Formats: sequence, C-alpha cells, structure tokens
Amino acid sequence: MTELFAAHTIAMLILSVILGAVIGSFLNVVIHRLPIQLQRQWQLECAEANGTPANQVEPFNLAFPASHCPKCQSAIAWYDNIPLLSFLLLRARCRHCKTPISISYWAVEIIAAISFGLIGWQYGITVPALFYAVVTSLLICLFVIDLHHKLLPDVLNYSLLWLGLLWSLSEYSSITTEQALIGAVVGYLSLWSVYWVFKLLTKKEGMGYGDFKLLAALTAFTGATVLPVTVLAASLCGAVVGIVYIKLSGRAQPIPFGPFLIGGGIISYFWGHELLYAYWSWLGGA
Repeated sequence: MTELFAAHTIAMLILSVILGAVIGSFLNVVIHRLPIQLQRQWQLECAEANGTPANQVEPFNLAFPASHCPKCQSAIAWYDNIPLLSFLLLRARCRHCKTPISISYWAVEIIAAISFGLIGWQYGITVPALFYAVVTSLLICLFVIDLHHKLLPDVLNYSLLWLGLLWSLSEYSSITTEQALIGAVVGYLSLWSVYWVFKLLTKKEGMGYGDFKLLAALTAFTGATVLPVTVLAASLCGAVVGIVYIKLSGRAQPIPFGPFLIGGGIISYFWGHELLYAYWSWLGGA
C-alpha cells in the first residue's frame, strides 16, 4: 500500500487531486464565511465598547448554518455540492432560483486540486507533503479573501507565520531558525517603513497592516536574502495589473497587494536565489 501511494505514481496523483478538490470545497467555505464572522465580531466589539446592546443573531461559523444558496436560502443537497462536478452539472446556477454561481468557487477547487496533485506527485505521503498542503490551503484563502474583500485575516496570517517558523526547526527546511526569524522581522519592517514614509508624504494609507504580516509570514519561509525578489516581483505584477485595469476601465481604483505578495513569495521560495545569482552575474558582466 505504501509503495502504491509513493511519490511519482499515478495512484498518488489521482488520490492527491481528489483530496485537493475536496479540500478546495472546504476552502470555499472558509473564504466565504470567515470575513462575515470577522465583521460580526467587530460589530459586537464596537457595541460592547459603546455600551450599546448588540443585536441577537443566529450562530454563524464554518459549520453552521448548513450550506445554502445566499440568494434564495435553499439548502444545497449533497449531490449539488460535489467538488468540481456540481458546478458544471448545474451550469454555474443555483438549482432552485437559477442565481449564477461565481466562477471563483470552481477556480478555488481547480487550483487546490492541481496544487495537491503536484505536491502528492512530488512528495507522496510524507511530512513535507502535509506541510505544503497546509501552506497551500492558507495561501489560497489569503489570496482570494484579499482579492474579494481587501482583507488579510490575522488568524490566517499568523497561522502561516508560525508554520514558517516551526518549519525552520525541521530537517526539511532550507533555512535555519535564525534566518527564518530575521526574515520575518525584516519582512514586516520593510513594508511598515514604506507605509509610514508614504503616509507622511501623502497623508494617505498606501496599504494595510495585513500586508506587513503577510510579508513577515512569507519571509519566514524564504529568509531575508531573497526579500528583494519577493517585493520586486509583487510590485511589478501589481503595477502591470493596475495599469491594465485603468486602461480597460478608464478609472483608478485601489487593488489588494496581498495576492501579488503571495505570487512574489512563491517565486522567491522556489527560484529566489537563482534569480539573485543571475542578476548579480548580469551586473558583473555588464
């Protein structure tokens, strides 16, 4: 059985893709409900701080209420909640009220399925595979939530940060714990400094504190050495997307930086040192 589900086997690939699609379905629940939970929590805290009675509302968390259409409130049957397939069978519409279902749900399941498939194919059933699966799940949630709500929840940022620091203690990490700690601190302070310089010069806030925490979490995995790669890649991608958006829509609008930081962090984690080496070699030959 162990050999059947080892790395680089078709059985492991199929199992990983199926598991990824199922996990992706759960990530959609987190992506949809966590911002609502946080909003309700903030409203409750504000009411308590002001000494006003909070409105009584039904419990709302990742498990309750059961899955339902946000438009008509109809319960979603199990056969309408099959990862990847139900979206196609329903033609991206609610069975009852025919309200369109956002393609974002399907995209999350596809990305999770592909990511888990690659992880399973490369690592099999191992500790690194479990680690990368959890990290991938957190990054997907952070990416989509920030894209939709311009929000990077602390519970996800801190979970990612602690995973990076704990991973540095393991034999599988490519950096030491000291490098991970320094990376997290430098990552946070780099954007924190940019934020305050920009605010002092323009009297405006260019980014949120969630971006600082996210970069700290990402550099806990990569170390501070490749931080310039992360920031430069994120900034260039953000600038290109922003310019294209303005050209197409004809208006300027703030765009979340978190998705670009995640992209830059992934580039740095896998190819950061090679890119830095290529850059310095180019400078030496120029």
